[in-house]
Amino acid sequence: MGVVTPPTDRTPKQDRSRATRRRLLEAAVACLAEHGWAGSTVSVVAERAGVSRGAAQHHFPTREDLFTAAVEYVAEERSAALRALPVQGRTAVVAALVDLYTGPLFRAALQLWVAASNEAQLRPRVTELEARVGRETHRIAIALLAADETKPGVRETVQGLLDMARGLGLANVLTDDTARRRRVVAQWASLLDDALD
Repeated sequence: MGVVTPPTDRTPKQDRSRATRRRLLEAAVACLAEHGWAGSTVSVVAERAGVSRGAAQHHFPTREDLFTAAVEYVAEERSAALRALPVQGRTAVVAALVDLYTGPLFRAALQLWVAASNEAQLRPRVTELEARVGRETHRIAIALLAADETKPGVRETVQGLLDMARGLGLANVLTDDTARRRRVVAQWASLLDDALD
């Protein structure tokens, strides 16, 4: 039996592994948004990502691992994009925050919430993830709005904005609510100007 020498450079293998993981996460979010929890299996995600089921399970041993990691991954990408936004007018900030709740990530997260409401093993993971994402989104909103949380009512006003944004996202799940949403965003920006200045 010959001597096996370890590779001197592991970067290409690590890069491939990271790329596979990323494809799986993106495929999982897309599947969850398109097919819901019941229609999103590890096999379906692996096929969409172009990898074997075994490769998928190497990265994510359970279905719950895969889908909570997928929603967390996209939430982190979304937070990074929000943090990178230049400080701009309140209407643009409100619109950017509302946009968080109208895309495929929100649809995927919604499917995960519904599944967690019925599956005890998934519920604590989704609850913890949503609490963390909620805190981060609130912090980013405070910064983008240049809001002073030491003033009475400001924290609650910003939280109300985020709750309203989530509600607009829910309204958009069944029908395109773009026209009404634009009017609501403009009104909320005006209310924020009064409340935060």
